[in-house]
Amino acid sequence: MKLYITTPSPFARKVRIVALEKGLSEQIEQVVVDPYGNAPQLLQTNPVVQVPTLIAKDGLPLNDSPVICEYLDRLGGGDDLLPPSGSADWLRVKRLETLGNQALEMGVKLVLEKRRPENERSAMWIERWTTNMGRALDALEAEDLSADRIDLGSITAAIALTWIGFRHPDYDWKTGRPKLVAFQSAMETRESFKATFPQ
Repeated sequence: MKLYITTPSPFARKVRIVALEKGLSEQIEQVVVDPYGNAPQLLQTNPVVQVPTLIAKDGLPLNDSPVICEYLDRLGGGDDLLPPSGSADWLRVKRLETLGNQALEMGVKLVLEKRRPENERSAMWIERWTTNMGRALDALEAEDLSADRIDLGSITAAIALTWIGFRHPDYDWKTGRPKLVAFQSAMETRESFKATFPQ
């Protein structure tokens, strides 16, 4: 299998962590590409030129991190990172995964807005994305997150916290969220997290 990534991407990091947790990393060739440069090999497999993109065992390209993670979860060994569909635990994990993804999506929008020339930036959108990112984090703070329970929900939430601190160092996500601070710190001690820390 082949996985197209950028090392700062939180969505690519999620897939890389799942591959490690499921014992699949040796079966996956990781290829660093430049999506903004329309890397030809990425463009051939993903029409919107985004990472991560996984070329599955049968050659089929998978272009969405939740889909890729579910595929690897079923393919690899060890405990399931996503419980059986329709169960109460499945719903809990998907809710946490969605909240983590929403925080990341707001953070990515902020990054892109701030990359525009200063005279073209929208203060209104910057405020909205920042507020929404904080709301998603507040919702995660209210959840029962535990570093002892590894699943796609806890993985996504921890990745979001680390990436926000990495990409938005001027944004204080820690004040008022003590449970998230302890959770993120504990999750980052896992070998899969240490091996994929954003650069």
